[in-house]
Amino acid sequence: MNLKRAEYESADPSIEQVREQKRLNDAREAGIPWKKWGPYLSERQWGTVREDYSGSGDAWNYFTHDQSRSRAYRWGEDGLGGLCDDKQRLCFALALWNERDPILKERLFGLTNNEGNHGEDVKEYYFYLDSTPTHSYMKYLYKYPQREFPYRDLVETNRSRTREEFEYELLDTGVFADDRYFDVFVEYAKEGPEDVLIRITVYNRGPEAARLRLLPTLWFRNTWSWGGDHRKPSLREAGPGTIQATHHELGEYWLHCDGAQELLFTENENNAQGLWGQPNASPYVKDGFHAYIISGKCEAVNSAKTGTKAAAHYVLDVPGEGSKSVRLRLTAAKAKDPFGGFEKTFNSRIADADEFYERISPNSLNEDQRRVHRQALAGMLWGKQYYYFDLEQWLREHKSHPMLDRSARDGVRNTEWFHMLNSDVISMPDKWEYPWYAAWDLAFHTLTLALVDFDFAKEQLLLMLRSLYFHPSGQIPAYEWNFSDVNPPVHAWATLWLYKYERTLGRADLRFLERSFQGLMLNFNWWVNRKDPSGRNVFAGGFLGLDNIGVFDRSAQLPTGGSLEQADGTAWMAFYCQCMLEMALILTEYDPMYEEVAFKFVQHFMWIAYAMDRIGDNHDEMWDEEDGFFYDLLKLPDGQAMRLKVRSLVGLLPLCASTVFEADAVTHYPVLMELINLFRQRHPELVSQVAPTDKGFIGYKDRRLLSILTKKKLERVLAYMLDENEFLGPHGIRSLSRYHLEHPFLFHVGGQEYRVQYLPAESNTGMFGGNSNWRGPVWMPVNTLIVRALLNLYSFYGDEFKVQCPTGSGHYMTLFEVAQELSRRLTGIFLRDAKGQRPVYGGTAKFQEDPHWRDLILFYEYFHGDNGAGLGASHQTGWTGLVAPLLDVFGRLDAKAMLEAGGQVLVKLAREQVRGEETAQK
Repeated sequence: MNLKRAEYESADPSIEQVREQKRLNDAREAGIPWKKWGPYLSERQWGTVREDYSGSGDAWNYFTHDQSRSRAYRWGEDGLGGLCDDKQRLCFALALWNERDPILKERLFGLTNNEGNHGEDVKEYYFYLDSTPTHSYMKYLYKYPQREFPYRDLVETNRSRTREEFEYELLDTGVFADDRYFDVFVEYAKEGPEDVLIRITVYNRGPEAARLRLLPTLWFRNTWSWGGDHRKPSLREAGPGTIQATHHELGEYWLHCDGAQELLFTENENNAQGLWGQPNASPYVKDGFHAYIISGKCEAVNSAKTGTKAAAHYVLDVPGEGSKSVRLRLTAAKAKDPFGGFEKTFNSRIADADEFYERISPNSLNEDQRRVHRQALAGMLWGKQYYYFDLEQWLREHKSHPMLDRSARDGVRNTEWFHMLNSDVISMPDKWEYPWYAAWDLAFHTLTLALVDFDFAKEQLLLMLRSLYFHPSGQIPAYEWNFSDVNPPVHAWATLWLYKYERTLGRADLRFLERSFQGLMLNFNWWVNRKDPSGRNVFAGGFLGLDNIGVFDRSAQLPTGGSLEQADGTAWMAFYCQCMLEMALILTEYDPMYEEVAFKFVQHFMWIAYAMDRIGDNHDEMWDEEDGFFYDLLKLPDGQAMRLKVRSLVGLLPLCASTVFEADAVTHYPVLMELINLFRQRHPELVSQVAPTDKGFIGYKDRRLLSILTKKKLERVLAYMLDENEFLGPHGIRSLSRYHLEHPFLFHVGGQEYRVQYLPAESNTGMFGGNSNWRGPVWMPVNTLIVRALLNLYSFYGDEFKVQCPTGSGHYMTLFEVAQELSRRLTGIFLRDAKGQRPVYGGTAKFQEDPHWRDLILFYEYFHGDNGAGLGASHQTGWTGLVAPLLDVFGRLDAKAMLEAGGQVLVKLAREQVRGEETAQK
C-alpha cells in the first residue's frame, strides 16, 4: 500500500507547498543548483592522510596546525564556519583576532593523537545551530575568548596526563572566566541558488567593552601549484567594499562587504621562507594577513589589491553585554544595491526553516525534544564536506604506484586503491576529528539525512558503490588511514530502509534499489571469499569498527597464532543475508529472475546461523550453552579452540540479525518456496536447530522470522542485555558488561597479560589510537540497531512474549515496550532531566547552568556507560544524529500500530508524517 505523491506533498492542491520542500524538488527535478553552495569546507585539513608526503606515514606531524596558517594545502581547505561551492574552488570563512592571541584564529585548534592523553581532540567550542537541506538558511556559533587563547597550556597539560585521567578542556583553563568571551554567530541566507547573504553578529558576553578584529575571508583552493593545471584564478578590488572573483570553471562572483574599513589581498601559496628557509615564489603568501594584522607588516599584503586570498577588515568595539553586526553578500551577479532587502530575505529564510522543521517534526514532541531533534539534523547538514583525493596522482607523487612506478616504495598507504578518484560532497563523521568518510558511519548517517533530504541520503550510499570508490574486488573502502580495513556491512540495511521508507511516500525508486543491489552482490561475494577462510560460514573481519572491544587487536596478527572466528563478523553476515534477501524479493516483483537469487541468501543465512550453534554441545562454536551467550572463538594452531568469554556487544550483535516477513511471502514466491522446501528435506536437522520457536518459523499473524536466536536463546541473551549490572545503563546499552568491572577478563600468553575490564568512560589503552572506547560506553549506532531488532521481534512474537526489564525487577515488558524504554534512555542523554540537567554535559556547570550555553547541544561520539556524559569527538553528529530518527519514530508510533503493521510499519509512519504535514500547512 503506497501513498500517492500528491497525498505526500499536499492533500489540498490549493495549499502552497512548503518553500524549502519546493527547493528540494526543484533541485531534483529541474536541476536548479540550490545545493551548489553549502558548508562543504572542512574544519581540519592539516594532519590528514591526503596531505601526508612524509617517508614514514606520520600524517599528524608532517603537516601541523602551526604550519597550517603558512602552508598551502594540496587536497582541500579548512576554515571557521565556512562556505564553499560543491567542488571547493571558491571558499569563504572567518578569521578573528582578539588583540591578544599570537596568531589569527583562522581555523579550529586541537591536539594531535600523540598530544592528547586520549588521542586527538578539538579544543574549541562551536555549534551547528540550524540548517535547511538546501542550505538556504544556516546558523553557526563560535565562542572566542577575549583572553589569550591557551594553546601551550592545552598541549602541555594534556600531554602530561595519563590515560587514567580526564582530558584537560578549554573551560578548565579559566579562559572563559567572568564571561569574557565573544559569541560569534554566522548566518547564511540564500536569495537565489548563487546569491548568498551573510550576517555575522558578535556578542560581547563580558561586563566591559572589548575589541575584536573580524576578517571575513574569501579565497581560492590552490589548484595551480602542483603541476598539471597552471591556470590561476584571481581576486581583485572591484570598487569600495567589493571583491571580484574570477575562475576559469566557476565564472565570476562578487563579495560585497558592507562598511569594511579596508580590503586586504595576498596569495594562497606557501610561505617557503618562513617554513623551510627557502625563497618565496611571491612576496605575498598564505599568512600575509597574519603578518599584516598582528605584526604590522604593511608589505605583507598586496597594495595592488589583487591575489587569490582576500579579506574585509573590520575593527569592532563591542560594548559589554552588547553586540555588533556585519553584512556581506556573495553573488554570481554584481548587485547595484547589495544590501537592499537584506533583513527581509533573512527573515523569510528563517521563516522557511521554521516552517520546514515544524512540518517534519512529530506533533507529540515537546519544546526540548524539538530543540534536540532540530539541532541533530542541523549538525548532520553542517557535517557535509567536499572530499578530494586522487589516489593515482597521490601515489605517483609518492613514487609508489604499484603499476606505474618500477621501484615503488614500501610502506605507503593504500597502494592497492590506485583506481580511486574521490571528488564529492560527503557526509563526514566529524569535520575536525574525522574529516574523512568512514563507510559504516556513512550508512548510519543516511537514516538521519533521509528525514530531511532523501536525494542526498541515497547519493551517499551509491557513492561507495561507484567504480571510482568501490574496489574492483568488491570491497567497500573503509577510511583514508587504511581503505582496506573492514567495516561492518551495513550498507544493504541502510539501502533497504531508505527504499522502503521512500516508497511509502509515493516514490518507489526501483532504479536506486537495483543499482545498489548489483554493487552489494559484489561486496557480499567479497566477504564470502575473503573473510570466511575456512569455508565454514564463520567470519572474521578484524576490528569491524569496534576498535578495542576485543582481548587482542583483532586487525593484527594474534599473539597466540591461529585465527579468530568473530561472533560480530558472523552476525553481521547473517544480517547482510537478510537484507539482501528482502531486496531480492522486492526486485522479484519486477523481474522474476531475482527469485532464485533470493534463495542464495536464505541458504547462506541458514548455514551461518547453524555454524554459530550446531546440534550438540560443541566447544568449537560461538554459542556457549552454559552461559547463554555468544563469544569470539580463538582457533589455535594445534587445532584446539576456546571461547574468549568477554561479555560485550560482540555477543549481542546476533540479536540484530532478526528480520520478519509477512504471511503472504509463502504464496507470493512459489519458486523460492520450492527451493526452501527442498533445502528442508535435505537438511532437516539444520532447519530445526535454527527455527525460532517450537512451531517453526511461524509467529503472530502467520509472519515468518529469520533470526540467529531461537526463542530460548533470545530470552537468555535479553536477560544479560536488560540487566543493569551488566549491559543496561541509565542511558542505553553498554558496549561491555559492567560485570567486568569487578571481574576483568584475563588472558596470558608469551609472558604477557591481556586484560579486558569495564571502562565506562575513556580508553586506558592506545589500541587504535586510544581516542575511542568500546569497553563500556554507550554507542548510538549499535543501540539503534538493537531498537530495530526489538521492534522486528515484537511484530513476530506479539504481546504474549514478555521479559523482565530491568532483569530481576519483576516488571515485565513486551519487546515493543523494551524498545521504547531503550529509546527513552538514549534520547534522555540530550534532554533536560527533572533537575533541568542534560546528562550529556555531566558535571560541567557552564553547560548545565549558563543561559548562553545550556541549550547548545553537542552530539558526542559515545557516552559514559554509567551517567551518559559525552565522550570522544564532540561533533560526531554523524551517527549520533540517530537521536533524531529515534525521537521521530517513537513520537509517531504506538505498540498496536507496530504489531498490526509489522513489515508495513513504515507506511504507518509515513501516514503519520503526512497528517502532520497537512496540519502544519493548514
